[in-house]
Amino acid sequence: MRKLVLILGLVLLLQLVLVPASSAALPEAGGFWHRVRHGETLFSIGRLYGVNAYTICRVNGLRNCNHIWSGQSLWIPADLYPHPQPQPHPRPGPGCTDYHRVSYGQTLYSLGRHYGVSAWAIASANGIYNLNRIYAGQTLCIPGR
Repeated sequence: MRKLVLILGLVLLLQLVLVPASSAALPEAGGFWHRVRHGETLFSIGRLYGVNAYTICRVNGLRNCNHIWSGQSLWIPADLYPHPQPQPHPRPGPGCTDYHRVSYGQTLYSLGRHYGVSAWAIASANGIYNLNRIYAGQTLCIPGR
């Protein structure tokens, strides 16, 4: 009986000593969880939320910031996350037939095909000079044909 108590005590002590920092409980308030999708990197996730990639790495206790995988859950600290205020959908103005809120993975080319206008026409109507520079949540004016 004495050996059993000693063994259990040693096992509990080892668990306390060997618990990695990444499995420690993260704060409940002041952040949210992000599930990593295929092709994402810490840099792309940080850019999506406006948080430094190294901050995400440090907060999650990752040993190698270049090694994340699909399905992994990462804590994104909300105090660093810029919370945009919801904007009402304005009525289409002159030159705009519709407004479109960009979703993750959409491009100006795919939006142009969907609405039947060129990617350059959408870019021009929104003052965009780089066709690769749109982001999820952005509201774009869709010009008429």
